[in-house]
Amino acid sequence: MSFVDHVRSSPDKPAVIAAGNGEQLSFSELDSASRRLACLLRRELAEGARVALLLENGPGYFIASWACRRSELRFVPVNWHLNRNEAGYIVSNSDAEVLIASPTLATLATELVASSPCLKFLLSDGDEFGNFRSLASAIAAEPDEPLLPEREGNFMFYSSGTTGQPKGILRKLTGDPFGTHLPIERIIAERFDFDPKTVFYSPAPLYHAAPLGWSMATQTLGGTAVIAPRFDAEATLRHIERHRITHAQFVPTHFVRMLQLPREVRQRYDVSSLVMVIHAAAPCPVEVKERMLEWLGPIIYEYYGASEGGFTMVGPREWLANKGTVGRPVGGTIQVVDDQGLEVPVGVTGHLAFDQAAPFEYHKDPDKTKAFFDAQGRARPGDMGWLNEDGYLFLADRSSNMIISGGVNIYPQEAEAVLTLHPAIRDVAVIGVPDRDMGEAVKAVVELAAGYAPGDALAAELIAYCRARLSKFKCPRSVDFVHALPRLPSGKLLKRELRKLYWESK
Repeated sequence: MSFVDHVRSSPDKPAVIAAGNGEQLSFSELDSASRRLACLLRRELAEGARVALLLENGPGYFIASWACRRSELRFVPVNWHLNRNEAGYIVSNSDAEVLIASPTLATLATELVASSPCLKFLLSDGDEFGNFRSLASAIAAEPDEPLLPEREGNFMFYSSGTTGQPKGILRKLTGDPFGTHLPIERIIAERFDFDPKTVFYSPAPLYHAAPLGWSMATQTLGGTAVIAPRFDAEATLRHIERHRITHAQFVPTHFVRMLQLPREVRQRYDVSSLVMVIHAAAPCPVEVKERMLEWLGPIIYEYYGASEGGFTMVGPREWLANKGTVGRPVGGTIQVVDDQGLEVPVGVTGHLAFDQAAPFEYHKDPDKTKAFFDAQGRARPGDMGWLNEDGYLFLADRSSNMIISGGVNIYPQEAEAVLTLHPAIRDVAVIGVPDRDMGEAVKAVVELAAGYAPGDALAAELIAYCRARLSKFKCPRSVDFVHALPRLPSGKLLKRELRKLYWESK
């Protein structure tokens, strides 16, 4: 069944609920509003044109996204935590002709208009401001009839830019009738058991691929998407209890924050409605996942994937038999190769290479597009890892994060996984810093938990804690304390920002 089928069968069922303020849209309301907006946009735009979304989490995000998807347009989610130059790059580079913005982001939206010459149509998801017309008023004037024929549009996500300038992931439009399920939606239905009974919870910003993609998949499969304005550990448990959430998606940082809640707080909320908790986006320390499984039971599923292609998954019982794995490939195969592209033996760390990745190009960047694929046409997402004898994948780290100290390859993820659960640590990053003798030295950059103060004694304690659990050469030789680490709201750590502090002053 498609989105439209569920509109017909369950018109009054909530398609989206905003957990923060209780605002919601039924399937029929979402269908009508997105259909009217689709008609409005297609009067202004040609097939495949780009619509930039500078929106906070709310029902309007889905009105805009479904309008583009049902009218052969590409929608470009924009990270509103970026500064005006960074966000302006995405809007300008994507050739967006329409900008739909939240009035709370009016200052940034107005700045983007000034730096984006292609923009010709501006809408506000709320009160009008500047040259931004009210979205609600604009679509109210449109006839409540579909634009025929309705054909599938698509996402145009930009990479998070953790290692450089964001890259627009551009896929060809398929010409498929609206309602055709995307490959990821088929995986979500078949492997993660999403169906009309699903109530899916996402606390992450919808401008990221997984929160928006999985929420829309929930709706196209007949379920209800519950979105939060931002992640808050205790509020998450309250939302799960209140809305009887069945499926929820997190990143490992969210797990850590929930585990840091006092036990009596965690036990205060009824989370028994959960049938599946899904996590991705970053490797999860083994002990963190063990503690989550102990708390919630064997309902935690993990996947690894990139927007550009490649997907693995693992269920709780498989994971317990292969602790640390991110699973086996779904819909393709994976190889681990050396720098020359030759397959390495089982257990040896190398570059990950996926076959059967869906074709795409980095918008206006043929060199980076070419570099993403190797001579055999395999997708190389830039991650490193190894396979065990049963074909389960274990991640080492991003190749760009690898530390080379005295000619030895060190993957900082290992030390981070150990240090994460020290009670003094709220957040931690391990990086390589310049060293005259070794080339690079391992350093931990630490954000402390409440009640702890930085100092030499604590730094020594953290180093000793790591060395008691890992080989000495993998552990930090020094520790710096910071007020906060540079993380995106998705949980991704901007290590390049940390490295700049040490390498640019070298």
